[in-house]
Amino acid sequence: MLTYKVQLYPNKQQQTTLVEQLDICRKLYNRLLEECKKAREKGEKLTQIKTQSFIVWLKNTSMPELKGVHSKVLQMVNYTLWTNIKSLAQLKKNGHKIGHLRFKGKGWYKTINYNQSGFKIDENKNKLTFSKIGTINCRGFNNRIRTNKVKGIILKRTQTGRWFANIQIENTPIALPKTNKSVGIDVGIKAYVVDSDGREIENPKNIERQLKKLKNKHKSLSRKKQGSKNWLKAKYQLAKLYTKAVDQRKDFLHKVSNFYVDNYDIICVENLNIKGLTQKGNKKHKRSRTLHRNILDASWGIFFNYLSYKAVNADKELVKVPPRGTTQECSRCGEIVPKTLNDRTHSCPYCDLEIDRDYNASINILKRGKGYASLLVENRPLITITASAFVSGQVFSMNQETPTFRKE
Repeated sequence: MLTYKVQLYPNKQQQTTLVEQLDICRKLYNRLLEECKKAREKGEKLTQIKTQSFIVWLKNTSMPELKGVHSKVLQMVNYTLWTNIKSLAQLKKNGHKIGHLRFKGKGWYKTINYNQSGFKIDENKNKLTFSKIGTINCRGFNNRIRTNKVKGIILKRTQTGRWFANIQIENTPIALPKTNKSVGIDVGIKAYVVDSDGREIENPKNIERQLKKLKNKHKSLSRKKQGSKNWLKAKYQLAKLYTKAVDQRKDFLHKVSNFYVDNYDIICVENLNIKGLTQKGNKKHKRSRTLHRNILDASWGIFFNYLSYKAVNADKELVKVPPRGTTQECSRCGEIVPKTLNDRTHSCPYCDLEIDRDYNASINILKRGKGYASLLVENRPLITITASAFVSGQVFSMNQETPTFRKE
């Protein structure tokens, strides 16, 4: 199943209705959670089916406002609660220290889930109709949404007040033409991607570009009285900055991943422990904090996830290889050449190969992914591609063809 996001443009009346329904779902979630806690204190055992039937009783007694929400949406509130309960139970079973589920405060519940029914996509494809809400204008449809069966739609409100519809469709793979080419990809901070065909893609560093503004907004928010109108205004401005950075990052990652899936049959990457990379070292040290922030901003995990599902849908292959030694190993002779983070060039004293260290790593990644014992590697400069070129789409008209590697 795939999920596509389209932006909604509700009018004022529809916005009011959406906010009201969100609050009703929040109150229902809290009421069901309260019943579960009471049952546990009494030693009784509740099930998902029992709380589901309890919703029907609430409709006719203490919560008549539930009748203003589509029945499937109410069922998914119950489903969400029990999913959370089962997740906590699984964490406890795995040895994690856990607490109890908390009640949802005002503004904490942000989704309205229409599962299988209660919605309709209009024929002109730029409107969505929802039961008990109405027809809402939207933007962002593509051919996959139009041609595949829609399984469900989740309405979500962001911190900046924007509304999106996450449309879940059946996954129907569409194979792309074969290129008979393979590539190794090394991700990093200085350059976001260096591949085995000699491309170096600039890291946009979206958070770092906004860092000064973010610090000022955080400082401004901390000086306001929590809950006041000025505090809410400052919080909204801060959320807008973060939203902009996140949108820019996702746009860049989608375009880079599309480029590699479109142009290569086999894509080889490192199987990185990203969480471990951000936990090592002294976090209080300024350099460590900057490094951790840059790693998290790079979002390598999201990039690999995009490559993975797009490769599956295009009948391509993503291969993850062990990362150990890809930088230290010489891509030509296989000897170990120790380097520090400050050494940006791979200079092999055994075979006289001198190339960029990330370029050397990407060739080793390709070798491991393809199972090659060796590759004929030549000294040549990298082709640098700016992040703005990918964002604007100019990279697709550039001649990026480079000589392919030959097995020795």
